Amino acid sequence: MNLSMSIPALLFPAISLSMLAYNARYLAIASLIRQLHKEYQDSHEKNIGDQIKILSKRLTLIRATQGFAILSFMGAVLTMLLLFLMMPLTADAVFIISLCCMMVSLILLFIEIQVSTKALQIQLKDIKGKYI
Repeated sequence: MNLSMSIPALLFPAISLSMLAYNARYLAIASLIRQLHKEYQDSHEKNIGDQIKILSKRLTLIRATQGFAILSFMGAVLTMLLLFLMMPLTADAVFIISLCCMMVSLILLFIEIQVSTKALQIQLKDIKGKYI
């Protein structure tokens, strides 16, 4: 397949939108951690401590997700530069790496979503026997 300049350029909007979504998740979780931390200092409930641990894990996953998305974006830019410099084989290799980074980013996002349900399950644990 002959890689043209427009193919890596197609990744730009997808990666940019992904980065916005990842950043929104990060900011929401950071805000929630601050709120729960204040509640934990007041009450020292184990429930809140467990939630903070899971949210901390989610922050780590989101940071890695963002990192791989940034690497993917940089790879797409580098691919376009290599195509401009008439280095098609190197551009192909860099583009493949860029796509792999985006796949890793999406896999990490999937894992983070799975972990996020654990925090909700902890929150619902105390009312589960009464209503659910």
